Amino acid sequence: MSLIKKVQITFDCAEPERVARFWRSVLGYDAPPAPEGFDSWDEFDRGTPGRRGADWAAIPPVGDEPRLYFQRVPEGKVAKNRVHLDVRAGTGLVGDERLAVLEAECARLVALGAVHDQTLYADGENESCINMRDIEGNEFCLD
Repeated sequence: MSLIKKVQITFDCAEPERVARFWRSVLGYDAPPAPEGFDSWDEFDRGTPGRRGADWAAIPPVGDEPRLYFQRVPEGKVAKNRVHLDVRAGTGLVGDERLAVLEAECARLVALGAVHDQTLYADGENESCINMRDIEGNEFCLD
């Protein structure tokens, strides 16, 4: 039996390009290169009937972080996510230093269109984190 070596995280969404651009900005990810034989994704879309904006992706600039894939679906989001991303902005930091970094990152993401839901402050057992939503309402955490 072989081990799975790569993971892709897929988002169902109404506007794949918009959501992909948001997450690329959040994570510093890039757009994947256009398919072979095409100079751009726009050229690929124009040459592929029914394709226009149906899906987009975001890939890490280096390393083995997971690829993010965004696909158009007809239905909207109706319930809380069962899986969410943790954006690890405060890794290794504690106390006021961690909270300051998380709050600064929260402000940057709100400027990109994210929504700040709730700040959970350190309580002696857990460090601070911030619950947020992306531009289509998908929950994620800054931690």
